[in-house]
Amino acid sequence: MTAPDTIVVVGGGIGGVSAAVALAKRGMEVTVLERAPEIKEIGAGLQLGPNAGRVLQDLGVMDAVLRTAVLPHRFVLRDIYTGNEIYQATMGKEFVQRYGAPYTVIHRADLLDALLEVALATGNVEVVTGKEVVAVEQTDTAARVQCADGSTYRGDAVIGADGLRSAVRRLTLDGSEPIRSEYVIYRGPGPRPEGTEDAVMLFAGDEIHLMQYPVQGGELLNRVLSFRSRTAAPGSEEWATREELFERFANTCDHIKESLHTLDLETRWVQFDRKPMAGWSDGRITLLGDAAHPMRQYLAQGAGQAMEDAVVLADALGSGAADVPAALAKYEEIRYPRTSAVQENTRFFGEMVHLGGAGAILRDAYLGTLANNDYSLAQWLYGTDGVAPPRVPGHMDIYSKS
Repeated sequence: MTAPDTIVVVGGGIGGVSAAVALAKRGMEVTVLERAPEIKEIGAGLQLGPNAGRVLQDLGVMDAVLRTAVLPHRFVLRDIYTGNEIYQATMGKEFVQRYGAPYTVIHRADLLDALLEVALATGNVEVVTGKEVVAVEQTDTAARVQCADGSTYRGDAVIGADGLRSAVRRLTLDGSEPIRSEYVIYRGPGPRPEGTEDAVMLFAGDEIHLMQYPVQGGELLNRVLSFRSRTAAPGSEEWATREELFERFANTCDHIKESLHTLDLETRWVQFDRKPMAGWSDGRITLLGDAAHPMRQYLAQGAGQAMEDAVVLADALGSGAADVPAALAKYEEIRYPRTSAVQENTRFFGEMVHLGGAGAILRDAYLGTLANNDYSLAQWLYGTDGVAPPRVPGHMDIYSKS
C-alpha cells in the first residue's frame, strides 16, 4: 500500500471545500465534484463558534473570512413577548483568549467564496460542476465514482460531502429519509436598522423564536424566525402558513412584530436531521458533514462540525499512513463521539429554547444566575480541554419528537 495522493470529494459546499483545502494543504491532489452547475451557497447568515474559528485559522482562511464577517461582542437571550434580557455572554477579548479564536457571523456565500479562493490557490484542487454521482465503487487499491453523464473519477479515497440527501451515503450506508421537524423556518436578511448592535440575539418564546445578527461587514441584518406548526405534515401546502405565522407572533414585542415584515414570506424552510449512525467509513469511502451527521440549527454547529471533520480527515490521511481504509476508520473513530453528542444536544437545546410556562420560568431563573463571562455551558463545545458534553436525560427520547 502507498500513502494517498489523489482524493475525490463529492459535494462543493462548505464541508466539501473545507475538506479540499485541508487535504490540499497536506499535499494531496483533490477533485471536487459538484452536482449543481456552479459552486454556490443557498441560504443567508451563518454562525461560526470559536471551534470553527480555529479550523479557519488552521486552513489559512481566516483573513479572507474577516473581509466580510462580523465579530459580535456578545450573545443575548431575550424574552420574545416583552423584549426583556434574560441572559448575556460577552464574546470579547477574554472569550477569544480562552478559546483561541473569535465567534464569527458571516453570510454563507461569503464563507464558501473564501474557502474556494484558498482551495484554488493551493494549486492542488480542481472543481468540476454539473456532476451528479450515481454509483460508487472500490477495490483494494482505489475508489471510483460514476456520474450521470457517463464520466468517472478515481482516487485513493472518495469523500461524500454531498449534504443531507447524500448520494454517497445512500449508496454506501443508509438510504432512509431524514427526520422532518415540525418547526418551520422563515428567513429575512435585509438592511440593518440604525442602532442595531453587533450581537447575536435570540428572542425565545413558547415554541417560537427569532434569531438575528449582522452579516456582510455589518451592512445586512440576518433574521431567522421559527415556530412549531402541527396544522399539517411538515413541508405540505397547509403547514406553517404565513397566516399562522402572524397568529403565533401576535403577542410578541414590537421589535418582533416589525421584524415579521422583513421576512421572505414566500419561502418556508423545512428542518431535517437524523439519529446518530455509525458506519460512515467503508474501506476507501467515507462521509463528512451533513452527509454523516445532519443536525438541527439550535447550536449553530452544522458548518462548524463539517469543518472539524475536514481537518481530522486530512490529518488521518496525511499522516503518512499507507493504509487508507485504516485512516478513514480512525477518522470516524475520532469524530463520531463528538458529532453524535452535538446532534443530540442540539435537539436538547432546541427543547430548552422553546419552553413555555413553568419550564421557561425555571430556565430564565437559572440563566439569570450566570455571570457574563461564565462560559461553562459551552465549554464542552468550544473548548479544547476534553470537557464531556452534557448528558441528554436518559428517560427522554429526543428523536421521538419531530
